[in-house]
Amino acid sequence: MKTIARRMNGDTAMLWLIAIPGIVYFLVFKYVPMLGNVIAFQDYNIFQGVAASPFVGWKHFVFMFRHEEFVNILKNTVLLSFYQIAFGFPAPLILALLLNEIRLSLFKRTIQTFLYLPHFLSWVIVGGIFINLLTIDGIVNRLAGMLGLSQIDYMMNKSYFRSIIVGSGMWKEVGWGMIIYLAAMSGVNPHLYESAVVDGASRWRQMWSITLPSITPAIITLFLLRIGNLLDANIEQLLVMLNPLVRPVGEVIDTYVYRVGLMGGQFSFTTAVGLFKSVIGLVLVVSLNQLSKRMTGNGIY
Repeated sequence: MKTIARRMNGDTAMLWLIAIPGIVYFLVFKYVPMLGNVIAFQDYNIFQGVAASPFVGWKHFVFMFRHEEFVNILKNTVLLSFYQIAFGFPAPLILALLLNEIRLSLFKRTIQTFLYLPHFLSWVIVGGIFINLLTIDGIVNRLAGMLGLSQIDYMMNKSYFRSIIVGSGMWKEVGWGMIIYLAAMSGVNPHLYESAVVDGASRWRQMWSITLPSITPAIITLFLLRIGNLLDANIEQLLVMLNPLVRPVGEVIDTYVYRVGLMGGQFSFTTAVGLFKSVIGLVLVVSLNQLSKRMTGNGIY
């Protein structure tokens, strides 16, 4: 027993040793910076520092909700996130289900590789591709001109901008999301499919009755994490594609914080905006996780 206890203590110490770099990373880069949120309640002056800057309470939060520009930005953020969830969240799942039905291994791996390769491209490259495709002198408009159709500068048109953001995001990340679902599907007990075949179940019935219920925990986990980031936007994507003509429909919280906070020097106000966004995300994750556990028995914690 003493030998077993020593071995367990040694294994525990080794696990802690392995975990130390990760713990230090989260402490230094995730938890310690949270102390800086105190400037949301101050009129922070970079020369006076946190200790000497005057305390103003909820002033910046009150201004935030009364500021007409922020209300429009919050609306843009929620709408864009809703579109990304409505169209972008089910796309990898549908793609994984379709790809899972392919039995030719070489063809399946080839398609899978081509689908997740865009994930490894930076948004500068992806943005450049879509800009070259959709500007007034881009490939799409050149083809439209050859066919005698009207030419539209899609990148400068507010009616198309959100669709371009959602579509380009899906093109880049749908393959990577598909990998997660395929990994979950690989853990499904193959005997379930064998029994279903014996009972005469079609491939469609197998998908609905075996595959989807088996990967429900993965679907719920990814959905809750996505809902928790409802007010987050891919700032790299938007900074590449955003321009003054589409700013009224394309400006979101993250780009606003970058423009007003970092570029404009309004550190306290934009910290209040960021804190508001974080609190909303926390409330959504906790509440929806509790709802999911009550309805399905699955949650992220």
